[in-house]
Amino acid sequence: MNLYALSCLRVKEQNLQMCADSMYFDLFTLQGWVRSVRSQKKNVFLHVNDGSSLQSLQIVGFFPSLNLRLLTFGSAVEVTGVLKKSPHPKQPVELEAEQIHVVGKCNPVDFPFKIKERHSLEYIRQFPHLRCRTNVFSSLLRVRSQATTAIHSYFKDNGFVQIHTPVITSNDCEGAGELFRVEPSGPAFVDDTNFFSVPAFLTVSGQLHLEVMSGSFSRVYTFGPTFRAENSQTRRHLAEFFMVEAEISFTQSLEDLTKVMEDMFRSATEHVLAHCAEDVDLFHKRVTPGHRMFKVLNVKLLSLRVTYSEAIDILNRSSENFWGCDLMTEHEKYVVKHCGNLPVFVTEYPYDLKPFYARDNQDHPKHTVAAVDLLVPGVGELCGGSLREERLDLLQDRLQDAGLADTYSWYLDLRRFGSVPHGGFGLGFERYLQCILGVDNIKDVIPFPRFSHSCLL
Repeated sequence: MNLYALSCLRVKEQNLQMCADSMYFDLFTLQGWVRSVRSQKKNVFLHVNDGSSLQSLQIVGFFPSLNLRLLTFGSAVEVTGVLKKSPHPKQPVELEAEQIHVVGKCNPVDFPFKIKERHSLEYIRQFPHLRCRTNVFSSLLRVRSQATTAIHSYFKDNGFVQIHTPVITSNDCEGAGELFRVEPSGPAFVDDTNFFSVPAFLTVSGQLHLEVMSGSFSRVYTFGPTFRAENSQTRRHLAEFFMVEAEISFTQSLEDLTKVMEDMFRSATEHVLAHCAEDVDLFHKRVTPGHRMFKVLNVKLLSLRVTYSEAIDILNRSSENFWGCDLMTEHEKYVVKHCGNLPVFVTEYPYDLKPFYARDNQDHPKHTVAAVDLLVPGVGELCGGSLREERLDLLQDRLQDAGLADTYSWYLDLRRFGSVPHGGFGLGFERYLQCILGVDNIKDVIPFPRFSHSCLL
């Protein structure tokens, strides 16, 4: 049994009371790291955590022969003893230790995190190899793990087939961002820079590969790393991040896409709040105290919906004419604030702002496409998607105008052989974590951040 199992037992009050009344459990061995240590004349008191829960377990023991200089904050230990009812009202049980073994020593003077200090996210970011030892970052990683599980569960429960889209690709998903080019190295490749016979890149999106699969499956998704070679040091950008992408066949309505976005968001957040309540509370109370997460469980996201034109009207009330301009982060946040700091869908973007695959709204007087973005408080754009242009003649003309007809001849083939109306979207996973936790810098919600001039470890 680990600390997560004990924390689950804590919430089952009837079972816990029955166990506590019996005064002890079976012999228990805990392997973890010391979060605090206090010694008295006869006893030593430790709090040990194994990473499975925010809660630590108190260890009580009498060890006159133990070298307490080895038992320090941050040291790794293995403790064996008997779980007993605790006399302290705030902790149901404690471990009466029979043996304590220091597995790994830790010099508290050199250790960058101090036992009685509350370190900022900016400070612990300097130690990417050690920051998982802190309460706040271990909480983040548990939330991240549960959110990942929840997203996969949502798609599985709703009939989506998971597709492992490639990391190395020859397409650039036009319009998605700057690319990292893949080239071989070593003596065998001195005169052979095109290992794949064509230029190859790290993927910026799995969308086009999902579109291939949407010709055979009605619902598909992928969840994996994507890469953007953006020379940026902002709080919003990473060179490597994770994307959740889905594609739905046999649909001609943006409502079908927004419903999946909404349901997935709600399902994942419900799961995180149910399984990581203490970890989320740690962020909201101590790390991001000004953050007020909107009531996800009570908000119907589809009730807040504006067109691009309406969003521009909102912006025009405060400044110059924005029509035809892409919405920048500050614009997105302004629109969200205007809508009561609640999530809002923005639809019907100008034709020229979206990539070739977005479906043309030919009957719209301002020439728009069937595209949608989900904007959320504190982050801006969280999801972006569109119906895909399934009409061969229109797609062919647009690719021809862009000089991409030869490059995307295979994409045109998808429309020639059994094509159906379809659409899809992508969600930035790290931005989702920022949204629910209130974290300002995207570098603080990923285990090993990659950005320009920084690729540690």
